[in-house]
Amino acid sequence: MAAGCSNGLDIGFVELGYAKVAALGVVQGITELLPISSTAHMRIVPALFGWQDPGSAFSAAMQLAALAAVVSYFWADVRQLVAGSLGALARRDFADRDLRFALSIALATVPIGILGIALAPLLNACGTPLRGLMVIGVASIVMAVLLALAEVLARHRRTVETATWKDAAIVGLAQAGALIPGVSRSGSTLTAALFLGFTRQEAARYSFLLGLPAITLAGLKELWVLRHAGLDSYGWSVLGLGLVVASLSAFVAIWTLMRVMERFSAWPFVIYRAAMGAFLIAAFMMGVLS
Repeated sequence: MAAGCSNGLDIGFVELGYAKVAALGVVQGITELLPISSTAHMRIVPALFGWQDPGSAFSAAMQLAALAAVVSYFWADVRQLVAGSLGALARRDFADRDLRFALSIALATVPIGILGIALAPLLNACGTPLRGLMVIGVASIVMAVLLALAEVLARHRRTVETATWKDAAIVGLAQAGALIPGVSRSGSTLTAALFLGFTRQEAARYSFLLGLPAITLAGLKELWVLRHAGLDSYGWSVLGLGLVVASLSAFVAIWTLMRVMERFSAWPFVIYRAAMGAFLIAAFMMGVLS
């Protein structure tokens, strides 16, 4: 059996131990909610320090940390959405705005749900080529270009309250692209929302609210997979530490993103992504990273 594998599942994070997983938890928490790809950083940081790749199962399970940050930051929105939807169902008021928005979020989750299940064997496999540094580098540059175009072409006028079923379908399809390492779930949905004319801050808000089911399902599904992969008590304790650390840093990340999008623009993330992608490709071609 390859190092870090259990029943064909990549669980390299177990071999890293508490200290290294805590460090990666900080990185994961910050990059999961910023449009710069957490998967890319989960490959870059271990590669730079010569650590074991923590594996895609670790990255997916860590999304539960992002869930905690998003729900706490947007608690007023989440509470209104849940309470309003349940109240509308009790009244059989299917034209209610909260219920329609909740259903549109469910619609947006369908593409990534279907593709995530279909591609799970490839995404979570030990040594999967999709986690290759060249793939991540190219994806980072492509998304930097798309985000730059969105900044240049977007009208920046709309709010979340004007979102339609069509918007949800488009952003949902963009979200499915995040299954490719290096794309970034927040990056792809934020870019799509900007193209649809949302203001920068509202695009970020829409991105996070639409991503709640996908983040929840991905994290819970990965915990289920890890349970059936035979992860022992030590492995669970290592993962638990990573989740706690990542949830704290994720809240800082979401606060930072909302301030940047409110006061500046997405250009800092465009520049960062382009530089990161170029670095990865150059380092891979030169044999500095493998």
